[in-house]
Amino acid sequence: MSSTYELIARAMIERQQVLCFYQGYPRAICPAILGHTNGEEYTLAFQFYGGSSKGLPPEGEWECFKVAEMNNVELRSGEWRTGSSHRERQQCVKIVDLDVNPFSPYEPRRRVTFQPSRRRKARRRP
Repeated sequence: MSSTYELIARAMIERQQVLCFYQGYPRAICPAILGHTNGEEYTLAFQFYGGSSKGLPPEGEWECFKVAEMNNVELRSGEWRTGSSHRERQQCVKIVDLDVNPFSPYEPRRRVTFQPSRRRKARRRP
């Protein structure tokens, strides 16, 4: 697995937003499904900020991302965003490794249980 794939997995587990450049556009996404299609790493994510070749609706939209084409990937804290559910099965990720949906119909290899990022709290001295 690539380091970007592992970073996206961490974002899913900790419910962190992902910032990246993809096909020349800055993007802010919340990845929902991660895995492989035809031997390549893919993520299905809700894009809520940035651009794309066809434009981004104000409410955001679901997008399929080829992990190898994601650049300058970083995580940040922020509201976890998702779009409305859809009635059709997703076609982006054929072999699902992770799915943030606890009731995933895709039989993911690993289950994601939300784990907030652990921040050290300052100790008070008496």
